[in-house]
Amino acid sequence: MLSDSVVEGPLPFERVWAEIAPIGRDSGTGGYLRYGFSEPVRELERWFRHVATADGAHTVEEDGNGNLFAWYGPPPERGDAVLVGSHFDSVPHGGGYDGPLGIVSALLAVRALREQGREFRRPVGVVAFAEEEGSRFGVPCLGSRLLTGALDPDRAAALTDRNGISLAEAAGGRPAGARPELLARIGAFVELHVEQGRALADLGAPVGVASGIWPHGRWRLDFTGEANHAGTTRMADRRDPMLTYAFTVLAANKEARLRGAHATIGRVEVEPNATNAIPARVRGWLDARAADAGTLEALVEGVRGKATDRATRDGTTLTVTRESLSPAVEFDGGLVGAFREVLAEGVPVLPTAAGHDAGILAEHVPTAMLFVRNPTGVSHSPAETASDDDCAEGVRRLADLLTRLAAG
Repeated sequence: MLSDSVVEGPLPFERVWAEIAPIGRDSGTGGYLRYGFSEPVRELERWFRHVATADGAHTVEEDGNGNLFAWYGPPPERGDAVLVGSHFDSVPHGGGYDGPLGIVSALLAVRALREQGREFRRPVGVVAFAEEEGSRFGVPCLGSRLLTGALDPDRAAALTDRNGISLAEAAGGRPAGARPELLARIGAFVELHVEQGRALADLGAPVGVASGIWPHGRWRLDFTGEANHAGTTRMADRRDPMLTYAFTVLAANKEARLRGAHATIGRVEVEPNATNAIPARVRGWLDARAADAGTLEALVEGVRGKATDRATRDGTTLTVTRESLSPAVEFDGGLVGAFREVLAEGVPVLPTAAGHDAGILAEHVPTAMLFVRNPTGVSHSPAETASDDDCAEGVRRLADLLTRLAAG
C-alpha cells in the first residue's frame, strides 16, 4: 500500500504528454526516430526550455555537451543541488516513454510543488541528457559520460553516424568534455524511468525503486572473408564471413543462457550486401549484460572463443573491439531508503539490466531511480507503454522525494 502523497488532486500529465507525443513519431511503425542532435530532439529541447521557463526556472543552460539543465530555487552554486531528469533520444523505432517520461515527470513534479507554494531550500535542477541510447553515434550515455569525464571530448567529436556525419558536425562543434564545476553543484541525482520489464506488472505495483544496474557493454565484431560469386564458387572453396557471423549469433545466445545472462546481436552490416555475392565483410554488434562483472567477462570470452574457433574452420578472421563498458552500479542506500519511506513499506526494490545516465552519475554523486509500471513489459519498441494513472503516480512520488530532499 502506498502512503499518502504531498501532491493531491489531478495532474495535467495526459495533456502535457500529448504536447510531445507527435514529435519524431514514424507514422508507419508508430515508433520514434528521435536520434541525438537531430531535429526531433532539437524540437523537444525547445519545448523543454519553454516549459521550464514558464514554470519559473531562473536559468536554463546547455553544458557544451548537449545536456540541458533547468534550475529552480537557490542558485546552484553549492554542492547540494538535487537533480532530476532523463533523456529525450530513442532507439530506432523505439517507444515514447523510454527517456522522455523522466523529463516530463520531473518538470511536472517541480510545477506541482511550486503551485502548492513550496519553496526550495536547496537548488533543484531538471536535466535532459544527450544521446543516452547511443543509437546515432554508438556510445551510450554519451552526454553524461562527457559531463563526468568518462569520455574524451576529442574521441567523441570524431564519432560518426551511419551517414558519415561526425558528432562535432551534428552538435555544432567539439564537445566541452568534463565539467567538474557543474558536477560539483550536484548533491543527488534521481532518474524516473518506465520499467523495461514486467516485474512491477506481475507484482501489481504502479511504481518501484531500483537497487542497481547490471554491468553491461557493447563489442563490435568484424568478420572478414573473401568476396566471390554466389553461383560459380563451390561451397568447399568459400571463405564466407556470414557463416561465422551466423554461428556467433547462436553461440552468444547459448553462452548467455548457460550463465543466466543476456546477449543480443541486433545490428549487422554486410559488404558488399549483394544478393548474388558472398560477403567480403560482416560487422555485428554484441550487447552483453550480466548480474556481475565476472559473469559478464566469462560471457564475452566464451562468445569470442567459440567465434574464433569457427572463423578458423571457415577460413575467415575475427576482430573483437570493445566500444563501451559500464560497471555494475549499486544505487545510494540513503536515497533508496528515502524512496522506500515516502512510498511506504512493501514497495518493490528491484535491479535492472538496462543502462541509464543514472549509472554514469552514480560514480560521482548519490543516485537513485524510480520505475513506473510497464503493463506489457516491452521496451525499445512501439509497444512500450504506461498508463496515465501510473505516470501521474510516478510524478507524485517524485514530488514526495523532492519535498523530503529539497522543499520547505
